[in-house]
Amino acid sequence: LKRVKGFSPPEMHLPNHPDTLYEYIKALKECGYRWLMVQEHSVERCDGSGLTQDQKYVPNRLIAKNSHGESISITVLIKTQGSDTKLVAQMQPYHEAKSRGKQQLGNVSIPSLVTQIADGENGGVMMNEFPRDYPLVWDHLKNNGRGTVGVVGLNGTEYLEMIEAAGVSPLDYPPIQAVQQHKVWQKVEQIGDRQNLNTAMVEQAISELKASDHQFHMDGASWTNSLSWVNGYENVLEPMNQLSAKFHAKYDSLIAQDPSITKRSDYQQALLYNLLVQTSCFRYWGQGTWTDYARELYRQGDQS
Repeated sequence: LKRVKGFSPPEMHLPNHPDTLYEYIKALKECGYRWLMVQEHSVERCDGSGLTQDQKYVPNRLIAKNSHGESISITVLIKTQGSDTKLVAQMQPYHEAKSRGKQQLGNVSIPSLVTQIADGENGGVMMNEFPRDYPLVWDHLKNNGRGTVGVVGLNGTEYLEMIEAAGVSPLDYPPIQAVQQHKVWQKVEQIGDRQNLNTAMVEQAISELKASDHQFHMDGASWTNSLSWVNGYENVLEPMNQLSAKFHAKYDSLIAQDPSITKRSDYQQALLYNLLVQTSCFRYWGQGTWTDYARELYRQGDQS
């Protein structure tokens, strides 16, 4: 896993609360991740506008500022809106990449990158279409330029290493932020001195925006704008948070004293339930059987 430098969030979820996003990026960087994949509609430019079309095909620099005025950033690659499972199976990234030219970052001309991901089997697409279409494109790449000219296939880390070896600095990447944050900081400036930023000011700004702007929310963003990551899932989210808190309260200090605790069966069983309850499907695909599974896993985890 040391080779893995990019992180793909569950359900492409990106938190947009200033403090949550800051801690999220901080945790990723502490774990050794170098870049993050984000959905195009989950981020905005620093003036609150959407990303330009060309900007979606180069690395961007996601900046997070918390309510204490601390800032942190991480490189992000943009997953474009139309890149769901079916389009990946049909190798839409390849056909889209053929229409993209080079772009200028700093003093370096770099190739555009089409970033795509599929979340697994949906409607038989990956099983039926992917095996048919995927090899054809790679055979075409192999026989036309042998992967050295025109469109080539590579992963995100390879791309970043290549352009930075050519002289691009991460500071050249366009700065962006999580969606809705422009409204937050604009409201904070109306409330008080941003140089004396504090949690109360940020929470007041968020509360006032929620009261006056029906389109404003701090729920973050995910695969699609039509499904909320939070609304309607309180019966799953609260137990999920409680079980995680109980797990860490019980084991963190014990592990600090004796790391071999992680080899004990009781720890491993508790960890299993803690991780299972955090499966993204439990909080994304509606009430019913899935959320019943989540509550049962919480019950068993609470007893472990």
